[in-house]
Amino acid sequence: MSLQELTAAVAVLPPTELEAFTQWFEEYLADAWDRRIEDDVAAGRLDEVGREVDAEFVAGRCERL
Repeated sequence: MSLQELTAAVAVLPPTELEAFTQWFEEYLADAWDRRIEDDVAAGRLDEVGREVDAEFVAGRCERL
């Protein structure tokens, strides 16, 4: 199915089905984001940022949220 076909199909969904699709799609996007972060962590792509954050904390340059 092409993007154009998908957008046309979504455009004609009844309100209850559109709500169900929206909920499913939001969960799908959240899961995809989680997998991407997990992959980045496993590959070490966040290691340097983690070290920088730790150094800022140790130096006392962090504020409570």
